[in-house]
Amino acid sequence: MSLTTPPRPFDVAALFPRLAPLARTATRLHPRPGAPSAHDSSVGGPLLWPADEPLPHCEGPHQWDRVNAPLSPEDVRQWRRNRAESDSRRRRDPEGPWATPEELETEKRLMAGRPWPEGPIAMLPVAQLYVRDIPGLRPPGASEADLLQVLWCPFDHPAHPRTALFWRSTATVTDVLDAPPEPPAIQFPTYLPEPCLLAPEQVTEYPSYLELSKDLQEQLDDWSRWQAAGPALDSSYEVAPEELYMDMVSVSPGWKVGGWTRWGLTDPLPRLCPACGTDADPLLTIASTEWNDGTESWAPEEEQTDPTQLLPGTPPANFTMLDLARGYDLQLHVCPVSPEHPHIELIQ
Repeated sequence: MSLTTPPRPFDVAALFPRLAPLARTATRLHPRPGAPSAHDSSVGGPLLWPADEPLPHCEGPHQWDRVNAPLSPEDVRQWRRNRAESDSRRRRDPEGPWATPEELETEKRLMAGRPWPEGPIAMLPVAQLYVRDIPGLRPPGASEADLLQVLWCPFDHPAHPRTALFWRSTATVTDVLDAPPEPPAIQFPTYLPEPCLLAPEQVTEYPSYLELSKDLQEQLDDWSRWQAAGPALDSSYEVAPEELYMDMVSVSPGWKVGGWTRWGLTDPLPRLCPACGTDADPLLTIASTEWNDGTESWAPEEEQTDPTQLLPGTPPANFTMLDLARGYDLQLHVCPVSPEHPHIELIQ
């Protein structure tokens, strides 16, 4: 699988030379549904986890909102299979039934939910990234690890899942855990990632508009400075040139490694290592969707030109079936000094 981000409509660093030294390379991961193995880089796939190492559990607290029925991971998988079959049937026969009696009975059973779990909760695989596959992925400090594994507790703590990071050397894993435990229930179906393979691709990013100096922000706000872009310029942005910068040429949407931090839910905040105070680096962005109404220009060329390409989920391009904090992204930052230092979670 190969996915290609379209070239940006113009060279923003040529229009605004002060941006040039701020360029960073990010690796877009482009997760797409598949059947990964433990030896693949993936989202939501099986982990290369040592058989003699207990899978991490979250001690809680896990508090029920008394509204959403908790489902088991297998419940969610069955519900998705039913919906996929219903969608396929409707495409074949638009006048046909939305669901069969068997599917309705299954959905009724699933929606009754599971008992709210007590005690520690087995964490779920979110991402597994081999250094060999992901350009720019490097463990912090002097570690020789060549594999990053990200898990989370599928309950809010307090407003999003709590994550755990593991850097390991694949050479030390001789026996792989074949049947890892799963939690008896999860808080929301959108906290179970759909198994996806990756198509890593490097792109150039520039800082969020909110992280730029006031002088540079004022330059970007001046529409006359954008005129040199010529016919590639989208005149609908004339009333808000900063949105053109944010949508088309600064921070790429979707899952990625490295690059710049996304902001928007809040103003930029310091990201300092809790252990040593060093500035933390962006590591991994876990995205709710690959693009949205403002960032369609970042959709891969292959998916813009192929009329058979399906963009599942709500919003569209929600290939991993995740939804965090009502459509935002969870960004993980790490201390560059040591992999042993705590990481930082940021919803934006």
